[in-house]
Amino acid sequence: MDNDRADAAGARVRLERGDTRRPLPWKAIGIAMLLLLIAFVAWNYSGWQKQADVGTAYGARVGCSCRFVQGRDLESCESDFEPGMGLVSLSEDKDKKRVTASVPLMARHSAHYAGDTGCLLD
Repeated sequence: MDNDRADAAGARVRLERGDTRRPLPWKAIGIAMLLLLIAFVAWNYSGWQKQADVGTAYGARVGCSCRFVQGRDLESCESDFEPGMGLVSLSEDKDKKRVTASVPLMARHSAHYAGDTGCLLD
């Protein structure tokens, strides 16, 4: 009877220690996923940078015209943006009559009011 208990206890220990099923290597999977994400961002960053550059230039010019030519407040000017420009934010310098559009960490452009000429990009 004591041998049976010892064999059962030994079998449990063997299952815990020497189980033939291998657990998933979560650390390796996590590192692989992180590397894939870094590769994806690196591959697409140039395109995103160009889109942000064009979007901020457009946003600065449209925001400046809206604010200083039409006389609207800056918050209402963001409704004039094209679809997909949700990341572009506007700020203004009232003294210099300048509007700056930016996408965080990617691009920034400014446009100033030039009288009868309208708004020009800096």
